[in-house]
Amino acid sequence: MARAIIAGSGVLPGLLLQAGPAHVVRLAGVESEPLDAPDIPARFEQFGALFADLRAAGVEELAFAGALSRPAFDPSLMDPETMALMPRVAGAMAQGDDTLLRTIAAIFEEQGFRVVGALDLRPDLVAAEGPISGDASDAHLRDAARARSVLDALGPLDVGQGAVAAKGQVIGIETLQGTDAMLRFVGMSQPGSGGVLVKRPKPGQDLRMDTPVIGPATVMKAAEAGLSGIEIAAGSVLILDRDAVEAACEASGIALWAAP
Repeated sequence: MARAIIAGSGVLPGLLLQAGPAHVVRLAGVESEPLDAPDIPARFEQFGALFADLRAAGVEELAFAGALSRPAFDPSLMDPETMALMPRVAGAMAQGDDTLLRTIAAIFEEQGFRVVGALDLRPDLVAAEGPISGDASDAHLRDAARARSVLDALGPLDVGQGAVAAKGQVIGIETLQGTDAMLRFVGMSQPGSGGVLVKRPKPGQDLRMDTPVIGPATVMKAAEAGLSGIEIAAGSVLILDRDAVEAACEASGIALWAAP
């Protein structure tokens, strides 16, 4: 079965390519890493052309990987298939990211493609429950529980995958701007808080399209923000370059663990 990876930015497309040969769909305006794989160029405004090119390449299975910003559509470039889909896509864009991504997945599935996720292709990139680096203190665990409770409460609103708590207070919530922006805000507004970043999927989130990730840069940004712990959801948050993540934790004194 031929596979294609619709590539966003970052290292995840390359990690998924290690799971087996695949074509790489490169979207105009998206900076993706160079990879040793056949390319399929595409545009957000030309779904019809992409469907045709995927079929011509024999692709039956699709994986979405890497960071993608919400696209700005140029109506003058739209093909007829995209124009027909726009009311549906625009309606989804007015809601949260998970709604939009579920809609995109459904569109590809209706065209006969099977959509798989990073967890399907690289289950080795997640962590089992337990410590990963350093020791989580009782204070860490209390702050993590507080951040988790907020994420659970916000889940139906499709807001974000991360929150920061310190000394029992929630001091940062991830929104459309992403984890990095939240950590910058925390560092500026609550420097030296010693708080905990919790990263986990939204309740009921479609993990095929948007699996939460952390990497060494996440650890360093958490350290720069004055945090002292990171909790991830066991089995559902990808760790990009685990050796480097553990080394960054050791260098910065950040405890990292996976929780149910």
